[in-house]
Amino acid sequence: MPNTITVRELEERILELEEIVIRIRAPHLSIVREYASKDGPYTRKAAGTTSITDWLEQRVKPCIGDLEYSIISGEYTTPHGRTKLSTLRNSYEQ
Repeated sequence: MPNTITVRELEERILELEEIVIRIRAPHLSIVREYASKDGPYTRKAAGTTSITDWLEQRVKPCIGDLEYSIISGEYTTPHGRTKLSTLRNSYEQ
């Protein structure tokens, strides 16, 4: 069985590594899969040219399954799925 962490730990890990704010709609002590690939925990953030949709499909959804989530930009809005991660990350600096 893959390593597991709480929803809160996953949100914190994504913020720390990816510099992206995500809120997962589940009790914060719910258990999900670790933020990792088949080769182990991610150690580098996803490329800035990656779209939010691709990032979610490749890295986040394998961890959270069907749980609902929200990505929150620096303007406190939900960015479009085609938004590049670099644009999203830059929105927090305003």
